[in-house]
Amino acid sequence: MPIPFVAGNWKMNTTVPEATALVEELLARLDEVHGVTKVVCPPFVSLATVAAALAGTSIQVGAQNMHPELKGAFTGEISGTMLQELCAYVVVGHSERRHLFGEQDDFINAKVKAALALTLTPILCVGETLEEREVGHAGAIVDRQLTQGLLDLSADEIAKTVVAYEPVWAIGTGKAATPKMAQEMLAAVRSGVARLSNASTADSIPLLYGGSVNAANASEIAVQQDIDGALVGGASLQPADFVGITKAFAARL
Repeated sequence: MPIPFVAGNWKMNTTVPEATALVEELLARLDEVHGVTKVVCPPFVSLATVAAALAGTSIQVGAQNMHPELKGAFTGEISGTMLQELCAYVVVGHSERRHLFGEQDDFINAKVKAALALTLTPILCVGETLEEREVGHAGAIVDRQLTQGLLDLSADEIAKTVVAYEPVWAIGTGKAATPKMAQEMLAAVRSGVARLSNASTADSIPLLYGGSVNAANASEIAVQQDIDGALVGGASLQPADFVGITKAFAARL
């Protein structure tokens, strides 16, 4: 069983002073929670500040996005080489990147490959829209995103990734997938990872659920067999909630 894994995606929230205050409050409560991989993903402008504040602690840092090219004429973008000294993880393929910014599977796959080449751990996000679920296409959509996101990777490379299932209709809406729904989809994701690599790899990489996870529903989600952790949005901005979610997954051990 993978070590439980909880990551907080702060999205486009917090100024640098606000990020500093948030991480200080989180650190006071979160550093003492053991047996869980803990990651916070602040906006780019706060990465250096947050990384410095968390140096030497049990809390790691991730970026919310990256461009697959190492450098070049890509105004406003951030490359993996710029992230290497600041963080260990990077979120790729988040539904907001797919649906608001038009990112396609091949572009996301290029990001996964670029991250791995730079020894950054990609957190690959997959998930269906409400319309896709209602017409019965959820499984096919998620399988396509998973397959294309991990395309042309070896089993050893896939073993260095994290996969997060985030149904688009549950993100930021307050409407989480039921634990049963999340479990069914992540069981399918694990089977998909096994098909793309092998059973050992599928059993070893963390599979996360994201979408309106909070302190109130985390315990019920955390007991599901194929849910190893959570990618947390809004609740990661609330220290008490984020700590509560982290403790719920720590209790899996």
